Amino acid sequence: MTADFYAQPHIKNILQTLENSRKNGKTIVLATGFFDLLHEEHKKFLLKARQAGDVLVVGVESDVRVKKIKGEGRPIHTQKVRLQQIKDLSYVNEVFVLPDEFSLPQDHEQLIAHIRPNILAISSHSDHQDKKRALVEKYGGELRIVHQHNPQVSTSQLLSGVQ
Repeated sequence: MTADFYAQPHIKNILQTLENSRKNGKTIVLATGFFDLLHEEHKKFLLKARQAGDVLVVGVESDVRVKKIKGEGRPIHTQKVRLQQIKDLSYVNEVFVLPDEFSLPQDHEQLIAHIRPNILAISSHSDHQDKKRALVEKYGGELRIVHQHNPQVSTSQLLSGVQ
């Protein structure tokens, strides 16, 4: 990920809003995910993330990354649709699409360094929890499991008709 990502006007606006919130003593929560078919478990996770602080900022994986990680036929909804669906949730304050190149440890560190969340909200089944904890703590935040994973509800299961 390049510094160009953080120079984009909408990202700069989000970062300025977060800085103003921080100056006003607000707790900033960061959550990220695919959110391909926005289902009830996604909404519960995001609501719990919001309840962990004052300002919820959500990073949505790009179409390029979803296809790379989830495979052909995914995403079902474009990043534009997924972004709008998250924006439409009344408890989400800021939302953005993560860069297409977002797989290296330094990419994740740049994100945490720029957003500087007080809390990095994750679900209990999130990968690399130790690495995420170390990274967010490096920038003065904490990793918090805000939602227990429900293995009975997932986008993959919805797509396969299992439920």
